[in-house]
Amino acid sequence: MGEFDLIARYFTRPARRNALGVGDDCALLQPGPGMQLAVSTDLLVEGRHFLSTVDPRRLGHKSLAVNLSDLAACGAEPLAFTLALALPAVDEAWLAGFAAGMFALADAHGCELVGGDTTRGPLAINITVFGEVPSGDALLRSGAQPGDDLWVSGTLGDARLALEALRGTVSLPEAVFAAARRRLEEPQPRVALGRALRGVASAAIDISDGLLGDLGHVLQRSAVGASVDAEAAAALLAARTQMALPPEQVNALVLAGGDDYELAFTAPSRLRGAVEAAARASATPVTRIGRIEAEPGLRVLDARGQPLAQRFPGFDHFA
Repeated sequence: MGEFDLIARYFTRPARRNALGVGDDCALLQPGPGMQLAVSTDLLVEGRHFLSTVDPRRLGHKSLAVNLSDLAACGAEPLAFTLALALPAVDEAWLAGFAAGMFALADAHGCELVGGDTTRGPLAINITVFGEVPSGDALLRSGAQPGDDLWVSGTLGDARLALEALRGTVSLPEAVFAAARRRLEEPQPRVALGRALRGVASAAIDISDGLLGDLGHVLQRSAVGASVDAEAAAALLAARTQMALPPEQVNALVLAGGDDYELAFTAPSRLRGAVEAAARASATPVTRIGRIEAEPGLRVLDARGQPLAQRFPGFDHFA
């Protein structure tokens, strides 16, 4: 099978709301009047971002999900995406599974594939996603203010727990491992919550490299500090209720685990009701875990309000 046969069989679909789909030199997008185009790109490399044993359908899902999560953090509506794919060889069963997982998620969010590239090489997947958001309504990292509440969607730490089990550093009951592995390999982008938070949240970011590491980007861009309630954060680990994990391990998983693709966001305390309404409207649980402060720095506090001595570095590819 040649390159263009591969594209035609597995990745060509009719253009719907975009002016031009796969097959030309450029994709042509038509965002609505008064809208801004939101664009994000992510590269996934075998051995760095995913294991060679991952189910191709789940990998197709995750490859798009991590990009949709960026749109969610911006409050944007998905429009389209491009796919650049390096393959060591043509494996039709693998391609069918990968495409099925990717397109199932794409269809769920009305996001269509409009172009890309394929080449031979070590397995790597690069997706660029395009979304639209009303002008002036985008959620940014730079809007957090002293006194704002700090919120997190969903659960945290399960993906890293699954990774540690796959590495053999921890042993998990079968049911716990299956649930955690799904969180690692099939994260659910919080697109509906991001849209619902427009006009409510003051700042937002998606959690890919660990809660505290990503939260640090918000604090830096907003020129503020924050305190995080370690006990409230620890309760976000779903597996915590099924396993007797040491508090230090729970803290590390939740605060620095990464690969969660949940949203961390801030909002004025007077808008707690609006945050809870956005959570209900998007069917997404949210938890208040801290507060934005004028004093620079990030403080993780125990139940007595004392700083934890434990350090929680976020993931860095080149650290």
